[in-house]
Order: sequence, then C-alpha cells, then structure tokens
Amino acid sequence: MNLSKMASAHKLILGTWKIGYNIHSIAGFLLISFVIAVFYLTVDTRQVLEEQTTPDDSIPSCDFFSGKWVYDNISYPLYKEKHCSFMEDDFACEKYGRKDLNYQQWRWQPHDCDLPRFNATALLEKLKGKKLVFVGDSLNRNQWTSMLCLIESSIPLSSSKSKIWKDNSIIFTATDYNATIEFYWSPLLVESNCDDIINHRVRARIIRVKSIEKHASHWTDADILVFDSFVWWLEPKMTLLWGSFGSSDAIYKEVEMKLRRYEIALNTWSDWLDININRTRTKLFFMSLSPFHTLGEDWGMDTGQNCYNETKPILNEGYWGSATDREMMQIVESTIHELETRGLKVEYLNITQLSDYRKDAHPSVHRRFWVPLTKEQKANPKSYSDCVHWCLPGVPDVWNVILYSYIMHSL
Repeated sequence: MNLSKMASAHKLILGTWKIGYNIHSIAGFLLISFVIAVFYLTVDTRQVLEEQTTPDDSIPSCDFFSGKWVYDNISYPLYKEKHCSFMEDDFACEKYGRKDLNYQQWRWQPHDCDLPRFNATALLEKLKGKKLVFVGDSLNRNQWTSMLCLIESSIPLSSSKSKIWKDNSIIFTATDYNATIEFYWSPLLVESNCDDIINHRVRARIIRVKSIEKHASHWTDADILVFDSFVWWLEPKMTLLWGSFGSSDAIYKEVEMKLRRYEIALNTWSDWLDININRTRTKLFFMSLSPFHTLGEDWGMDTGQNCYNETKPILNEGYWGSATDREMMQIVESTIHELETRGLKVEYLNITQLSDYRKDAHPSVHRRFWVPLTKEQKANPKSYSDCVHWCLPGVPDVWNVILYSYIMHSL
C-alpha cells in the first residue's frame, strides 16, 4: 500500500470513530494503526540494513588528483618534524636551516570532495597482523618516512615500536598491532648494480632487465605493495645485461632507448606479479612519477634558476613541467591496464600534477649532503640544490592521505 492510500484509509477510519464509537470501529482503528506502524518500521529497518550491508570496499569515487593547493595553517602540518623520531636527514629541511616553513601548511583540496582526515589508529587497525611494503627508490623512501611520521604522531608513547635494517629493507613494526610497514630498496625494480641500499650512487648503470626474482622474493608475503620507479631511468645511456654479474658468458649492451628499456623492465615486473601475486590477498599500488623542479623557466624564472629559494606553489591550474615525462607515465599506465585484462588490479595513484605545483617544497640546500660540497658548489647554491626529494612535513603526506583512503576502502 502506498502512502497516499494509507493516509486515506487512516482518515476514513477516524470518520467512522466519530460516528459510531462501536467496538468494531475501535478494532479497525487499532488494526490500521498497527499496519501503518509496521510499514514505517519496515522502511526504516530496510534503510538501516541497506546502510549496514552495502559493501564499503569500493574505491573512492571522487577524483582526488584534480584540485588545487590551499594555504591552511590551522590543520596543517599533520605532524612536527622534530617530533618524528623516524625523520631522515635527507628530508629534514627545518633541521638543516630552512626558516620559511610555509611549505608545511599547504593543504591539497580536490575540486569535488574533501580528502579524508588521516587517522593513524584506524589505519593500524586495518593493518593489524598485516605487512605494507613500499618498493622503489629514495622517493618511495621519502613517502615511507612520511607514513611513519604520520603514524607515530598518533601512537601513544607507551606503545612498542621498532625500526630495523635487514639487507635491502628497513622495517618498522607497531608491536601492539603486529603491523609492519617496510621500505624495500629497488630503484629500478629489476636487478641492477645500484641495488645496495647504502652504496648505490653509480652513474654507469647496469641492469639485468629481465631479472627480478632476487628482489621480488622479498615481496611475496606482503599484504599491500606500493611501487615506484622513474627517476633512476633518466640516465642518457644504460647498459643492459643478459646473464649474471661476473659471468664469463654474460652479454652487455649499452643502449639509449630510455622508453624501451623502461617498458621491458615494467613487463618483467608485471609478469612476475601476474604469476606470483595472490589476487585475493595482496593489494597493489603504483605511484606515478614524482616531478622535479630544475628548470625555473617553466614557471617564468630566468634560465638557470631552479627550486632554490622558492617559497610558494605554482597556482596556475593545469601546469605541467617540461621535465615531467608523460611518455614514461603512459608506459606505466599501459602496463597496468594490460595487467587488469589478465585479472590483476593495480591502483595507479596519479600524484604527478598535484606535486608538480609544489616547486617550493623541495629540500633545496636544506638537507644533509652525504658527499662533501666543493668550493664551487658552495659559491653557487643552485648548483647543488635538491629539487627532486621533498621536505617533511610536506607533499608526500598528501600522497599518503590518498593512499590511506584507498587502503581503508579496500581491506
């Protein structure tokens, strides 16, 4: 019975009540009242059940990657640099003398929704008994460090936590949750002569472009894998190796072909995932390339300028730096699409453009430099400014808030 008919019936029985006041009318009134009550209770119960049983494992429908940076010195930064015991000297810009701290107080605002507030306790509950691994280069380590700082700021001081180094891994454990958040150094994903987590500053790069098992065997027990690989592929020439390092019958070939060698490596990576990943257990993410700001003319500066002394974001929506390699991005996107046709889902978190606006957020000269600076460099700070990595707190925190949203919806 629809609501209009129900209302008419209710009106009719009230009229009968006024005329007769007989016992049958009273009984009829009670019956109709009972039907109305059941109707409304049924509607409300159905709505509640729908809210409770509707799957909450869908990926966020809002486009988190299209938006603008908004200055917000109320809710940002999400943590204090000096309060993060896991902070690394590569990203500790305040510690190394940066006075302008406005870079910490810009909030990413998507056009059509709001980012969720990062909730460390909720994330750790999701990760209870699980293993999250960031696999890649120092930019991935930048993001991993950000994640530890975001989490630590909400963990009680009495909670047990640890960080240990093991081979290519740095492993953080939140003991109370039996949750592991790990960084695994593998800058090219496949095997190379740059694989030592400490001593990897090799310019003459040699890549076993079809070999990944040495690294990938460490990922098989992960519940969540977050990959990145980009900046290490930008050397003009690299040597491809077929065979083993040191083998007398190994074949070496020096090549340019930046895009082709990148594509081969990603195919090796995707083939390993297709064969080895447990599709019902492991969630996969790939971070799009992290842009760098070495060409000041891109945002209207003189030739030779870079991120040195930059203090404000680029506010021109739609900006893309000329060094942001869209062809390499397309190779990643194509590889991920191909995996999807094989039944393996990899979430591609396209943080490139939102990061490209942030020319102000790099360490520049405000970090520890592991190789002593020359007199010439000291005389020209632009010559040694780090315009690749990111200060913390800063841009990688936003990457992690987005990642957090996906994790909370998918586990």
